[in-house]
This record gives sequence, C-alpha cells and structure tokens, in this order.
Amino acid sequence: MPQASATMNVMIAAARKAARALTRDFGEVENLQVSRKGPSDFVTAADIKAEKTIFEELSKARPGYGFLMEERGAVEGTDKTHRWIVDPLDGTSNFLHGLPHFAISIGLEREGVLVAGVVFNVVRDELFWAEKGAGAYLNDRRLRVAGRNDLRDAVLATGIPFNGKPGHEVFLREVERVMARTAGVRRWGSASLDLAYVAAGRFDGFWERGLSPWDVAAGAILVREAGGVVNEIDGGDFMKTGAIVASNPALITPITQVLRG
Repeated sequence: MPQASATMNVMIAAARKAARALTRDFGEVENLQVSRKGPSDFVTAADIKAEKTIFEELSKARPGYGFLMEERGAVEGTDKTHRWIVDPLDGTSNFLHGLPHFAISIGLEREGVLVAGVVFNVVRDELFWAEKGAGAYLNDRRLRVAGRNDLRDAVLATGIPFNGKPGHEVFLREVERVMARTAGVRRWGSASLDLAYVAAGRFDGFWERGLSPWDVAAGAILVREAGGVVNEIDGGDFMKTGAIVASNPALITPITQVLRG
C-alpha cells in the first residue's frame, strides 16, 4: 500500500474495526428477511453500533476533534480546526434488503476544507482512500477518473428521492434529460460508493440533490484527488445544499448544463 499518513491510518483502522461487526450483522439480515417484523430494528442497531465504534476509535486517536455524524449529529470538540464527518452505514436500504452494496464513509475537514476521506465497501473489501495533495487509491492502486469526453458514451449514477422527500419533480425532469443524452443512468443506493466509483473510473459522473454532508464528504475528496471535479449543481456549496455533481474535467460542464436544463 502507498505510504499513508498517520491520520489516514487512524481512519482506515476505525473503518475496518466497524466493518467487522457490520459484516457479521449483514450475515444475520438474511435470516431476518423471513420474519414478519423484518430486520429494520436490527439494521438500525447495526448502524448505531458501527457509529459508536468509529466515534470511540477516532476520539481515542485524535482527542479533541469535532464530529458530524449521521446518528448523533454534531459533536463539538476542543480542537475547532478539525472535524470528522461520518456515515457508518451508507446504503442502509441495501443492507436492510440483503443487497451487498453499502459502505462506511469517513471524511476529515481541516478549517472547513476537506483534506482526507475513506470509503470502505465492506462486502467487497474495497478500501477507497484519499488525502489532499497525495492522490486517491483503491487499496494500493492509484485511481484516475475515466477519460471519456463524449456525453453519449457516459454512464452516470444518481439517487432518487424516497420516503416522501421533496424533489421528485425536479429529479424526473433531470433524469429524463440525462437519459436522452447519455449511454445510461444507474441508481445503486449509496452516494459515497457512487462517488468512489467515479474516482475509480467505473462511473463517468454522478449527481444527486438532497444529500447530507456525511453522504459526500469522503467521496468528494476521492474524486478530486483522482483528477475529477466536484461542484454544486447550481453553483453553491454542496456541503451546505446537498446538491452535488461530479465527473472528469471534460464532462463536468456538459453534465451540469444538462442538469440545469
């Protein structure tokens, strides 16, 4: 594996420790599918347990750093310059249904700037990681975004609003325009992995609205360090609005123009 910083090693160790329990819990989900109640409560417990493990490991290694976490929200630290941004189980619905596509996502902000990220695809044992200025990697292999420059050849990933979330009409208009101009659209149910796959050149681009910072923090630095571009769809700050578009330098403008109509 390429030389990672001490901080990156801390992040990787926390992700791997949380992943061990998630792997065991995922094995149990299949047994629960047939029960009438279903595995929902079990999955919520697995999510919280993974977050607790990550919180404890990172707090022990870097005391004083703040947190922004999916389950427990914002935790102020004594060190105001650093903040961990954590999604302990991105792809909860996949996990719940026994679909092996979910990840642990850990990002690190320094003075409001994303400087490091880990996205760990637990079932496939694929560790995506990146540090600002040091490149992006899948396990020990250097990542580069795909080189396609014609939108007609591009496959894009996205997410669909669900559970009564607003934005269906906007999404339907966007996806209709994108489908007419590209080789295809995929919806795999984990934003952090969608971004990691853009970094790895598997997807040519990704867009989604209504996301939370923990959905995108780690993935965004992966894409940037793999030579890609990450923007807010309408030109703001995607960490604040949750509206994100990511691709390579050749396609980011055409994709954004299609999305804006």
